[in-house]
Amino acid sequence: MADCYSLINTIQCLEKAYIKDAVTSKEYTAACSKLLTQYKAAFKQIDKEFGTAEHFLKKYRFECRAALDRIKEDRPITIKDDKGNTHACIAEIVSTFITISDRLKLGMKSMDELLPDLRELNETMGRLTMLPPSYEGSKRVKAWIDKMSNMSASDELDEGEIRQMTYDMETSLNEFNKILLEM
Repeated sequence: MADCYSLINTIQCLEKAYIKDAVTSKEYTAACSKLLTQYKAAFKQIDKEFGTAEHFLKKYRFECRAALDRIKEDRPITIKDDKGNTHACIAEIVSTFITISDRLKLGMKSMDELLPDLRELNETMGRLTMLPPSYEGSKRVKAWIDKMSNMSASDELDEGEIRQMTYDMETSLNEFNKILLEM
């Protein structure tokens, strides 16, 4: 029971860390998958006594809603959309690339106008497990996120940076389309 308790608590803490962006999607996915596997093995030792994780948590008055959701779904939240909604994920990636390019063409160049879309794009690409590790677009998007994360909301990209970012987004989208055609 102590093992189950500690694993549930660890899953809960990992969920909170992911929500707060304290761990990357890859770190979260790997850790969550491992913890869920360990939890299943540990819970098999006590499942006859408690039946479900919910009953276990209720008996010991342990509130871990996020962990319970992960246990019920039996997968990290980062791969949720990749299972049945691969097409939706692909559409979201293409749409976000286009949105970022359009924002740049419309003269939007401040951090607060561009960074949210870059983060959304990065997260969606992280959920799409069919992307090969060699895909350079992921690295380019991450590099722009890192650069803009160090800026204040009103800071703006200069003309050279805008031109480079536009090029990076268009190149990354073209590479993404080639990957789709090869599948």
